[in-house]
Amino acid sequence: MDETALRFSEDHVWVLEMGQTVRIGLSDYAQEQLGEIISATLGEIGKFLERGDTFGEMESQKTVVELASPVTGTIRNVNESIVEDPTVINVDPYGKGWLVELEIEEPEELERLMGFEEYETFVEE
Repeated sequence: MDETALRFSEDHVWVLEMGQTVRIGLSDYAQEQLGEIISATLGEIGKFLERGDTFGEMESQKTVVELASPVTGTIRNVNESIVEDPTVINVDPYGKGWLVELEIEEPEELERLMGFEEYETFVEE
């Protein structure tokens, strides 16, 4: 996947726009900071999320983090293979390591997210 096509939140979550749906995952930077991810809990299909609502949780050997939705929408798909084997996120955070797909309510929220270069600068600071 071309990371430059992604948008990023300050919570280190990426968003890929796919028409009316967006795919969401954890950034490479976030998975590096967490270290080996040992468990993942994701929201249920059909759950409505406001921007900022929690859609899941990642647990690593170091810590547990809640995942905040970068956009408003309804969960339409959950990556069940992540729940079974969360280490996929460490190996392929922008590909097979995606987390959930949302049917987006307010596409203009995507404009508030950072582009790839802006995000790279953000994590360096």
